[in-house]
Amino acid sequence: MTGTVKVGFCGIGRMGEPMAQRLLAAGHEVHVWNRSADKLDALLAAGAMACDTPQAMAAQVDMVLLCLGDGQAVDNVVFGSDGLAHAAVAPAYLVDHSTLAPALTRQLAQRWRHATGRAWVDAPVSGGTAGAAAGTLAIMAGGTAEDIAAVTPVLRAFAARVTRMGDVGAGQTAKLANQAIVATTLAGMAEAFVLASRNGMDTAAVPSALQGGWADSVLLQTLWPRMVAPPQAASGTVRVMLKDLDAIAELAQSSGTVQRILPQVRSLLQAAVSQGLAEADLSQVFRIGLAESTQNA
Repeated sequence: MTGTVKVGFCGIGRMGEPMAQRLLAAGHEVHVWNRSADKLDALLAAGAMACDTPQAMAAQVDMVLLCLGDGQAVDNVVFGSDGLAHAAVAPAYLVDHSTLAPALTRQLAQRWRHATGRAWVDAPVSGGTAGAAAGTLAIMAGGTAEDIAAVTPVLRAFAARVTRMGDVGAGQTAKLANQAIVATTLAGMAEAFVLASRNGMDTAAVPSALQGGWADSVLLQTLWPRMVAPPQAASGTVRVMLKDLDAIAELAQSSGTVQRILPQVRSLLQAAVSQGLAEADLSQVFRIGLAESTQNA
């Protein structure tokens, strides 16, 4: 799909808003819906058009993008009483940027095709809110090569790369692999930060000191400074990462995959949630290790 496209966007949150802003900046006609309508103000001021329901949106656009919190939210928006599937004419493409279990994605896609005859592409993203605002997200897509090629020109408004990983569900599997790498790296950095903090080191100097070395990474350069100086707003929350680790555990069990490290990281995030850090920035999981070290001192 090239040129100006009528795009619907459901789910205006930390990621959804900058993604929708990028679509507007690219010249697309953007229709938006969100459960909490007050979050639409900035997009409406930028030229987006609000829709009362997903069903009403579906009748006005060529494709719909979803960026929702979990599988239940996707199910409700697509198949609920005023969902996308009930439009008289469904959009040609539904692209789901949410992170879901691959099996659930395949089930939803099958229901969508049965109800509408239209295409479903699972297209979870990586790169955080900064990547969404800069248009540099990485998209891991599942679907037919033809469907992914058709939606890619629109997705390039906020993504530097759109990579087909396989059939429907493969994008979600790739995203969970991505989250496994992120979560284990995060846990390692959190322990390193606590170790450095308790042994008289200038923790603020670490990112520049390690830049270019084997321990360097986007995560180190992004999250370590947030451990030194906690951010005012979260770019990614502990709650959302734990949701993704729950999905990884489900996928590992269903595929007979042995995991040794991720269960420990999952326990760390569960402890963080139990101590009131569910909506905290991911960087703040180091506080669990710091508290435990203090107790054991």
